[in-house]
Amino acid sequence: MTQPTNPDVEHPELRLDSEGGGAISMPATIGSSVGGATALEHRSDLPSEDIRVAALKATLERHRGERQIVLLQDFPDPDALSGAWAYQLIAKQYNIHCDLVYAGALSHQENIALVKLTGLPTKKISTASLKDKDLANYQGCVLIDNQGTTCQLLEPIRQAGVPITVIIDHHSLQEDLNAEFVDIRPSTRATATILTQYLQAGLLKLDSSISEHVKCATALMHGLRSDTNRLMQAQEEDFLAAGYLSRFYDAQLLNAILQVYRSKRVMEVIQRSLTNRVVQNNFSIAGVGYLRYEDRDAIPQAADFLVTEENVHTAMVYGIVRDEDDEVELVIGSLRTSKLTLDPDEFIKEAFGKNSEGRFFGGGRFTAGGFEIPVGFLCGFNDNTEFSKMKWEVFDNQIKQKLLRLVNPTDSY
Repeated sequence: MTQPTNPDVEHPELRLDSEGGGAISMPATIGSSVGGATALEHRSDLPSEDIRVAALKATLERHRGERQIVLLQDFPDPDALSGAWAYQLIAKQYNIHCDLVYAGALSHQENIALVKLTGLPTKKISTASLKDKDLANYQGCVLIDNQGTTCQLLEPIRQAGVPITVIIDHHSLQEDLNAEFVDIRPSTRATATILTQYLQAGLLKLDSSISEHVKCATALMHGLRSDTNRLMQAQEEDFLAAGYLSRFYDAQLLNAILQVYRSKRVMEVIQRSLTNRVVQNNFSIAGVGYLRYEDRDAIPQAADFLVTEENVHTAMVYGIVRDEDDEVELVIGSLRTSKLTLDPDEFIKEAFGKNSEGRFFGGGRFTAGGFEIPVGFLCGFNDNTEFSKMKWEVFDNQIKQKLLRLVNPTDSY
């Protein structure tokens, strides 16, 4: 366990998985008396859920009246958006002001509808804008539904010396970030489920007469639903969370969010994935070439489509995403699987490894995963179509080679 950033202040650290221990190493002491907070040392008489709630309450109490920046992954999904909103409302009870930010884009139609129809208070901010922002206004950073590996805003935050106060996520452990409170549950299907449990525990009493509460409950229901494949892969805790949210959410509003259609650009990317796919050992692998930054979410939608093909249990779709404003190119890919014995997190980490700083290029959760690889020296736009074609072929061949080595380990590529 890494030590707190400020050696003169001892903050209790909590690291728990869905069973209260095991998947993530736990320190002998998961809490201590700091600033009047209740001591939680060696409280074997408390269920793990009570320990989590007490520890989060103590953390929020210590930071009463502060300002925090809540970082979402670059392309936030309903689970991340709703979970961050719920955290913001919980923190508000402690007079903590939270700004919800992301660096990428809301390109999936349902995500755009979710934010517009509910008025979900999040905003896009580029890394350049963040560096120009007076980060001294923030006393803490919060990561919801990510651990920084899919968020380019984390690095400037760390460079500015803003400490990580809270991490709440359901993805597998990506790296050992130093944070005051950490609740990472890889066996939980949705971060929305985790935040709903905190609501149920009384950190915020939802009121169906308050419009903001109703809209947040609707967003949480959407986040929970989306990360459990419309509840078909839900577990008992997800159903219990959904049952609680059913008292407050707006069914008509949720239906309006879901009643969106695929854009022409998304359909074109799906068509490309069908044309370019290679199917081996029940894996479907497809490169879709270059995409505009705002069309990035067409990649996971294409993977969702390919995995429904007969005799296919896993689909991987990838492409080079271009942000012409910032002159950035990234190879972005999404994995979807119906094979229960395939761990997307392990598969992606084994396929693509780490960068020069020791951080994995991607990871995953139950049935889904993704990766982002900077194009690096070859990044940049060129009017020469032959050059662009050769660059794509290099990345396409390299990615296929890495994936097929795992799909067909006995073959040589």
